[in-house]
Amino acid sequence: MQRFALRAGILLTLAACSRLEPNGFPSHTPEVLTKAPATSVPTATPLPPQSSSTPQPPFVIDTRPGSINRNVTYCTRDGVALMMDIYFPKQAKDVAMPIVVYVHGGGWIAGSKGRGPGMSDTPALLARGFVVAAVNYRLAPKYKFPAQIEDIKCAIRFLRAHAVALNIDPNRVGAWGSSAGGHLVALLGLTDASAGFDVGEYLDQSSRVRAVVDMFGPTNLMTWSRGANGMFGKRVFEITSKDDPMLTRGSPVTYVSKDAPPFLILQGEKDRLVPPSQSQELYDRLKAAGADVNLVMVKNAGHGFTRSGGKIDPSRADLTKMIADFFDKNLR
Repeated sequence: MQRFALRAGILLTLAACSRLEPNGFPSHTPEVLTKAPATSVPTATPLPPQSSSTPQPPFVIDTRPGSINRNVTYCTRDGVALMMDIYFPKQAKDVAMPIVVYVHGGGWIAGSKGRGPGMSDTPALLARGFVVAAVNYRLAPKYKFPAQIEDIKCAIRFLRAHAVALNIDPNRVGAWGSSAGGHLVALLGLTDASAGFDVGEYLDQSSRVRAVVDMFGPTNLMTWSRGANGMFGKRVFEITSKDDPMLTRGSPVTYVSKDAPPFLILQGEKDRLVPPSQSQELYDRLKAAGADVNLVMVKNAGHGFTRSGGKIDPSRADLTKMIADFFDKNLR
């Protein structure tokens, strides 16, 4: 009974994290876009001319300044239409803009594209001139890993395949995610097609990204207590033993190399669900490989940057600025 109560408590914690900071965005966006001041706008790349022979996408996107396009189908897997929301900055122009992709958390079993701690960063990114895409992906336990990373990679390929229609620069794509989403964006940034996660549509496009913000995501499933020996091991990764090869395959630390894109890792120092050692290990391995990486341990912060003790430091507003500055630096 105690074990059941503990598992139930963990699930409730994850569900709560997936519901933190709902964006509350209305169907129009002037209010949203005025929440954060515009600072530096990434340099615009002129769009190439679109000839009559350019393939047209099977959807209509409103790219006008401040527009929001909800429930755009980016890929279809196992008969499931996978959706993303695409937000355009108020100062959007007819030029190829950089784009950042948000991946929600929820223990790979819950959550949605419109919710999660990272959605509170969206207004600041829009104010900086970034297009923002928030994606859904197939969830466990119905869809076991690697379905989740396969979907995220398909989303990146979709965006590149339709870069002209979306007014985005396919060479300036970044990603950020929280909790399970942090795990997925870390995998996204560190793996190429050789990892076997690129399946489905748009395989002529790359799924690599140029910058990653990992917020308190598990990085080594073999040492994470909730992975190899915990509830997520079987429900999400379908492992049969603590030595199951899927634990290695699903761990971002497995793929660290000197060719990794720049990483910003944000971690609550009092996180009991994903302990600081997970972020520290990824940081140490990236640093040893010669990659560009920075780790910020947030004082008095639990999972999801929830307050645990005194005020969190850096503040949530400071963390948002760090994220926006990081993408400004690496996606200009």
